[in-house]
Amino acid sequence: QVQLVESGGGLVQAGGSLRLSCAASGRTFSRLTMGWFRQAPGNEREFVAAVRSKDTSTYYTDSVKGRFTISRDNAKNTMYLLMNSLKPEDTAVYYCAARTSPLTYYREPTYTTAYEYWGQGTQVTVSS
Repeated sequence: QVQLVESGGGLVQAGGSLRLSCAASGRTFSRLTMGWFRQAPGNEREFVAAVRSKDTSTYYTDSVKGRFTISRDNAKNTMYLLMNSLKPEDTAVYYCAARTSPLTYYREPTYTTAYEYWGQGTQVTVSS
């Protein structure tokens, strides 16, 4: 079992920044593939960013490249998402996710089905 707790969401004006955190417990954090997803009202949950366990390769959806940065601190069992230049379309509930098993293909971390464990989500609202 992996427990995930997100924090850091809130209300921010367009152009502002937020840093989300995801604290994990229950398994060796360094071995987990970790991801961030978001879901806006009426929309499906979508991929935002991910970081692999072994080589710490990162993935981003095109709409956040150059604005968001995913990182992990294995000593603190925590993953982060630094979000800069926020836009109203970034408004959503942001979820962190964890995968314990080895990846089977390179792009797998970009799919919701790749993850076994999910946090409860944190709301991010960007006002125009």
